[in-house]
Amino acid sequence: MIPGDAPGTRLLSPADVRGLLAAHGIRPSRALGQNFLADPNTARRIVRLAGVAPGDRVLEVGPGVGSLTLALADEVGPAGSVTALELDRHLVPVLGEVLAGRVNVRLEQGDALTADYEILLADGTATMVSNLPYNVATPLIARLLEGAPRLTRLVVLVQREVAERLAAPPGSRQSGSVSVKVAYFSRPKVLAVVPSTVFVPRPRVESALVAFDRLPEPPVDVPSAAGLFELARAGFAQRRKTLRQALRPRLGASAADVLSAAGVDPGARAEALSLEEWAALARVAGAQC
Repeated sequence: MIPGDAPGTRLLSPADVRGLLAAHGIRPSRALGQNFLADPNTARRIVRLAGVAPGDRVLEVGPGVGSLTLALADEVGPAGSVTALELDRHLVPVLGEVLAGRVNVRLEQGDALTADYEILLADGTATMVSNLPYNVATPLIARLLEGAPRLTRLVVLVQREVAERLAAPPGSRQSGSVSVKVAYFSRPKVLAVVPSTVFVPRPRVESALVAFDRLPEPPVDVPSAAGLFELARAGFAQRRKTLRQALRPRLGASAADVLSAAGVDPGARAEALSLEEWAALARVAGAQC
Protein backbone atom coordinates (compact mmCIF):
# COMPACT_ATOMS: atom_id res chain seq x y z
CA MET A 1 0.00 0.00 0.00
CA ILE A 2 1.05 3.62 -0.45
CA PRO A 3 1.98 4.79 3.07
CA GLY A 4 1.18 8.19 4.49
CA ASP A 5 3.30 11.21 3.69
CA ALA A 6 4.26 14.35 5.55
CA PRO A 7 1.77 17.21 5.21
CA GLY A 8 2.65 20.03 2.85
CA THR A 9 0.58 22.51 0.84
CA ARG A 10 -3.07 21.89 1.63
CA LEU A 11 -4.65 19.63 -0.96
CA LEU A 12 -8.23 18.37 -1.30
CA SER A 13 -9.66 16.18 1.45
CA PRO A 14 -12.68 13.85 1.10
CA ALA A 15 -14.84 16.56 2.68
CA ASP A 16 -13.52 19.10 0.14
CA VAL A 17 -14.30 16.81 -2.77
CA ARG A 18 -17.81 16.03 -1.55
CA GLY A 19 -18.43 19.73 -0.90
CA LEU A 20 -17.31 20.74 -4.39
CA LEU A 21 -19.49 18.11 -6.03
CA ALA A 22 -22.51 19.14 -3.95
CA ALA A 23 -21.97 22.85 -4.57
CA HIS A 24 -21.93 22.28 -8.34
CA GLY A 25 -24.75 19.73 -8.34
CA ILE A 26 -22.57 16.96 -9.72
CA ARG A 27 -23.06 13.26 -9.13
CA PRO A 28 -20.08 11.09 -10.15
CA SER A 29 -20.82 9.23 -13.37
CA ARG A 30 -20.44 5.47 -13.30
CA ALA A 31 -20.47 5.46 -17.11
CA LEU A 32 -17.41 7.74 -17.14
CA GLY A 33 -15.70 5.73 -14.41
CA GLN A 34 -15.50 8.73 -12.09
CA ASN A 35 -13.80 7.90 -8.79
CA PHE A 36 -12.10 11.08 -7.62
CA LEU A 37 -8.83 10.98 -5.71
CA ALA A 38 -9.45 12.57 -2.31
CA ASP A 39 -6.37 11.97 -0.19
CA PRO A 40 -3.57 14.56 0.02
CA ASN A 41 -0.93 12.04 1.11
CA THR A 42 -1.68 9.76 -1.82
CA ALA A 43 -1.60 12.68 -4.27
CA ARG A 44 1.82 13.76 -3.02
CA ARG A 45 3.18 10.23 -3.09
CA ILE A 46 1.97 9.69 -6.68
CA VAL A 47 3.82 12.83 -7.74
CA ARG A 48 6.93 11.65 -5.95
CA LEU A 49 6.83 8.12 -7.37
CA ALA A 50 6.26 9.56 -10.83
CA GLY A 51 9.58 11.39 -10.52
CA VAL A 52 8.07 14.80 -11.25
CA ALA A 53 10.51 17.64 -10.54
CA PRO A 54 10.51 21.46 -10.63
CA GLY A 55 10.44 22.74 -14.19
CA ASP A 56 8.87 19.60 -15.66
CA ARG A 57 6.08 19.58 -18.22
CA VAL A 58 3.24 17.26 -17.24
CA LEU A 59 0.09 16.03 -18.98
CA GLU A 60 -2.79 14.94 -16.75
CA VAL A 61 -5.71 13.09 -18.31
CA GLY A 62 -8.93 13.10 -16.31
CA PRO A 63 -8.12 15.63 -13.57
CA GLY A 64 -11.63 15.26 -12.12
CA VAL A 65 -11.92 17.88 -9.38
CA GLY A 66 -8.20 18.70 -9.36
CA SER A 67 -6.83 16.74 -6.39
CA LEU A 68 -3.79 15.44 -8.24
CA THR A 69 -3.56 18.56 -10.39
CA LEU A 70 -2.83 20.72 -7.34
CA ALA A 71 -0.04 18.39 -6.21
CA LEU A 72 1.47 18.36 -9.70
CA ALA A 73 1.29 22.15 -10.03
CA ASP A 74 3.01 22.58 -6.66
CA GLU A 75 5.83 20.25 -7.64
CA VAL A 76 6.59 21.58 -11.15
CA GLY A 77 6.58 25.15 -9.80
CA PRO A 78 6.54 28.37 -11.83
CA ALA A 79 9.14 27.07 -14.30
CA GLY A 80 7.05 24.01 -15.17
CA SER A 81 3.56 23.43 -16.52
CA VAL A 82 0.62 21.08 -16.18
CA THR A 83 -1.83 20.50 -19.04
CA ALA A 84 -5.04 18.98 -17.67
CA LEU A 85 -7.38 17.33 -20.19
CA GLU A 86 -10.91 16.70 -18.89
CA LEU A 87 -13.72 15.02 -20.81
CA ASP A 88 -16.66 15.97 -18.57
CA ARG A 89 -17.74 19.53 -19.30
CA HIS A 90 -19.63 19.65 -15.99
CA LEU A 91 -16.32 19.39 -14.12
CA VAL A 92 -14.71 22.33 -15.94
CA PRO A 93 -16.27 24.96 -13.61
CA VAL A 94 -15.16 22.91 -10.57
CA LEU A 95 -11.61 22.77 -11.90
CA GLY A 96 -11.73 26.47 -12.65
CA GLU A 97 -12.58 27.13 -9.00
CA VAL A 98 -10.00 24.71 -7.56
CA LEU A 99 -7.20 25.84 -9.88
CA ALA A 100 -7.87 29.57 -9.72
CA GLY A 101 -4.61 31.49 -9.65
CA ARG A 102 -2.52 28.50 -10.79
CA VAL A 103 -0.83 30.15 -13.76
CA ASN A 104 1.23 27.03 -14.48
CA VAL A 105 -1.90 24.95 -15.19
CA ARG A 106 -3.66 24.89 -18.57
CA LEU A 107 -7.11 23.31 -18.60
CA GLU A 108 -8.42 21.72 -21.80
CA GLN A 109 -11.83 20.12 -22.31
CA GLY A 110 -11.84 17.10 -24.62
CA ASP A 111 -11.70 13.35 -25.11
CA ALA A 112 -8.30 11.78 -24.43
CA LEU A 113 -9.09 8.94 -26.84
CA THR A 114 -9.44 11.33 -29.78
CA ALA A 115 -7.30 14.32 -28.72
CA ASP A 116 -4.52 15.64 -30.96
CA TYR A 117 -1.40 15.13 -28.85
CA GLU A 118 0.83 16.86 -31.38
CA ILE A 119 -1.04 20.05 -30.50
CA LEU A 120 -1.39 19.36 -26.77
CA LEU A 121 2.34 18.62 -26.47
CA ALA A 122 3.54 21.12 -29.05
CA ASP A 123 6.09 22.63 -26.67
CA GLY A 124 8.15 19.44 -26.38
CA THR A 125 8.41 16.25 -24.36
CA ALA A 126 6.39 15.65 -21.21
CA THR A 127 5.50 13.14 -18.52
CA MET A 128 1.93 11.95 -18.16
CA VAL A 129 0.66 11.53 -14.59
CA SER A 130 -3.01 10.61 -14.27
CA ASN A 131 -5.73 8.90 -12.29
CA LEU A 132 -7.42 7.23 -15.25
CA PRO A 133 -11.05 6.13 -15.44
CA TYR A 134 -11.00 2.33 -15.40
CA ASN A 135 -13.00 1.98 -18.59
CA VAL A 136 -10.52 3.83 -20.83
CA ALA A 137 -7.17 2.90 -19.29
CA THR A 138 -6.12 0.09 -21.63
CA PRO A 139 -7.08 1.66 -24.99
CA LEU A 140 -5.68 5.02 -23.92
CA ILE A 141 -2.29 3.65 -22.82
CA ALA A 142 -2.06 1.69 -26.07
CA ARG A 143 -2.89 4.79 -28.10
CA LEU A 144 -0.44 7.05 -26.26
CA LEU A 145 2.47 4.60 -26.47
CA GLU A 146 1.93 4.21 -30.20
CA GLY A 147 0.88 7.70 -31.18
CA ALA A 148 2.26 10.22 -28.67
CA PRO A 149 6.07 9.86 -28.74
CA ARG A 150 6.55 13.16 -26.92
CA LEU A 151 5.33 11.46 -23.76
CA THR A 152 8.56 9.97 -22.48
CA ARG A 153 7.05 8.55 -19.29
CA LEU A 154 3.48 7.59 -18.41
CA VAL A 155 2.54 7.05 -14.75
CA VAL A 156 -1.09 6.14 -14.27
CA LEU A 157 -3.38 5.07 -11.46
CA VAL A 158 -5.73 2.34 -12.68
CA GLN A 159 -7.59 -0.69 -11.40
CA ARG A 160 -5.05 -3.08 -9.88
CA GLU A 161 -5.99 -5.93 -12.20
CA VAL A 162 -5.59 -3.67 -15.23
CA ALA A 163 -2.21 -2.41 -13.99
CA GLU A 164 -0.91 -5.95 -13.53
CA ARG A 165 -2.15 -6.97 -16.96
CA LEU A 166 -0.62 -3.91 -18.64
CA ALA A 167 2.72 -4.58 -16.94
CA ALA A 168 2.67 -8.32 -17.66
CA PRO A 169 5.47 -9.24 -20.12
CA PRO A 170 4.63 -11.25 -23.23
CA GLY A 171 4.98 -14.93 -22.39
CA SER A 172 3.36 -14.63 -18.95
CA ARG A 173 -0.07 -15.96 -18.02
CA GLN A 174 -1.52 -12.46 -17.55
CA SER A 175 -0.28 -11.21 -20.91
CA GLY A 176 -2.56 -10.16 -23.74
CA SER A 177 -2.24 -8.46 -27.09
CA VAL A 178 -1.71 -5.11 -25.35
CA SER A 179 1.33 -6.63 -23.59
CA VAL A 180 3.06 -6.93 -26.97
CA LYS A 181 2.48 -3.24 -27.72
CA VAL A 182 3.55 -2.16 -24.22
CA ALA A 183 6.77 -4.21 -24.40
CA TYR A 184 7.52 -2.92 -27.91
CA PHE A 185 7.39 0.73 -26.84
CA SER A 186 8.21 0.82 -23.14
CA ARG A 187 9.48 -0.70 -19.93
CA PRO A 188 6.48 -1.09 -17.58
CA LYS A 189 6.56 -1.41 -13.81
CA VAL A 190 3.91 -1.49 -11.08
CA LEU A 191 5.02 1.11 -8.50
CA ALA A 192 2.47 0.77 -5.70
CA VAL A 193 -0.94 -0.51 -4.71
CA VAL A 194 -3.53 2.06 -3.65
CA PRO A 195 -6.53 1.26 -1.40
CA SER A 196 -10.08 2.07 -2.44
CA THR A 197 -10.51 4.28 0.64
CA VAL A 198 -8.69 7.24 -0.96
CA PHE A 199 -11.40 7.80 -3.58
CA VAL A 200 -14.81 9.52 -3.63
CA PRO A 201 -16.95 7.61 -4.35
CA ARG A 202 -15.17 4.51 -3.11
CA PRO A 203 -14.65 1.87 -5.84
CA ARG A 204 -15.09 -1.82 -5.12
CA VAL A 205 -11.54 -2.71 -6.08
CA GLU A 206 -7.98 -1.66 -5.29
CA SER A 207 -6.00 0.49 -7.68
CA ALA A 208 -2.34 0.42 -8.59
CA LEU A 209 0.15 2.96 -9.86
CA VAL A 210 1.99 1.73 -12.93
CA ALA A 211 4.76 3.43 -14.92
CA PHE A 212 5.70 3.07 -18.58
CA ASP A 213 9.15 4.38 -19.48
CA ARG A 214 9.41 4.85 -23.22
CA LEU A 215 12.31 2.97 -24.82
CA PRO A 216 14.68 4.95 -27.07
CA GLU A 217 14.06 2.35 -29.76
CA PRO A 218 12.04 -0.88 -30.05
CA PRO A 219 13.80 -3.95 -28.59
CA VAL A 220 12.94 -6.11 -31.63
CA ASP A 221 13.21 -5.64 -35.37
CA VAL A 222 10.04 -6.15 -37.43
CA PRO A 223 9.02 -5.14 -40.96
CA SER A 224 5.98 -3.34 -39.57
CA ALA A 225 4.95 -2.54 -36.01
CA ALA A 226 1.33 -2.52 -37.16
CA GLY A 227 1.79 -6.01 -38.60
CA LEU A 228 3.25 -7.23 -35.30
CA PHE A 229 0.32 -5.84 -33.32
CA GLU A 230 -2.20 -7.27 -35.78
CA LEU A 231 -0.73 -10.76 -35.36
CA ALA A 232 -0.85 -10.42 -31.57
CA ARG A 233 -4.49 -9.30 -31.67
CA ALA A 234 -5.39 -12.25 -33.87
CA GLY A 235 -3.51 -14.68 -31.66
CA PHE A 236 -5.14 -13.47 -28.46
CA ALA A 237 -8.62 -13.06 -29.97
CA GLN A 238 -9.13 -16.78 -29.38
CA ARG A 239 -6.61 -17.36 -26.62
CA ARG A 240 -7.92 -20.82 -25.74
CA LYS A 241 -7.11 -22.06 -29.23
CA THR A 242 -3.67 -23.03 -30.46
CA LEU A 243 -1.87 -20.48 -32.60
CA ARG A 244 -2.30 -22.79 -35.59
CA GLN A 245 -6.06 -22.34 -35.22
CA ALA A 246 -6.17 -18.76 -33.95
CA LEU A 247 -3.96 -17.38 -36.73
CA ARG A 248 -5.58 -19.28 -39.60
CA PRO A 249 -7.93 -16.36 -40.44
CA ARG A 250 -4.85 -14.10 -40.62
CA LEU A 251 -2.28 -16.45 -42.20
CA GLY A 252 -4.52 -18.82 -44.10
CA ALA A 253 -3.87 -22.51 -44.67
CA SER A 254 -0.13 -21.98 -44.29
CA ALA A 255 -0.44 -20.86 -40.65
CA ALA A 256 1.34 -23.95 -39.27
CA ASP A 257 4.18 -23.59 -41.79
CA VAL A 258 4.66 -19.88 -40.96
CA LEU A 259 4.75 -20.64 -37.25
CA SER A 260 7.27 -23.44 -37.72
CA ALA A 261 9.45 -21.26 -39.95
CA ALA A 262 9.50 -18.65 -37.17
CA GLY A 263 10.58 -21.25 -34.63
CA VAL A 264 7.21 -21.16 -32.87
CA ASP A 265 5.34 -24.32 -31.89
CA PRO A 266 2.06 -24.34 -33.89
CA GLY A 267 0.42 -26.03 -30.92
CA ALA A 268 1.36 -23.24 -28.51
CA ARG A 269 -1.10 -20.63 -27.29
CA ALA A 270 -0.67 -16.88 -27.61
CA GLU A 271 0.12 -16.32 -23.93
CA ALA A 272 3.22 -18.54 -24.22
CA LEU A 273 5.03 -16.33 -26.78
CA SER A 274 7.73 -13.86 -25.81
CA LEU A 275 8.11 -10.54 -27.61
CA GLU A 276 11.06 -12.00 -29.53
CA GLU A 277 8.89 -14.90 -30.76
CA TRP A 278 6.11 -12.56 -31.83
CA ALA A 279 8.72 -10.53 -33.72
CA ALA A 280 10.10 -13.65 -35.43
CA LEU A 281 6.59 -14.58 -36.47
CA ALA A 282 5.99 -11.06 -37.80
CA ARG A 283 9.19 -11.23 -39.85
CA VAL A 284 8.28 -14.57 -41.46
CA ALA A 285 4.68 -13.51 -42.06
CA GLY A 286 5.86 -10.20 -43.53
CA ALA A 287 8.30 -11.94 -45.87
CA GLN A 288 5.52 -14.14 -47.24
CA CYS A 289 3.11 -11.28 -47.94
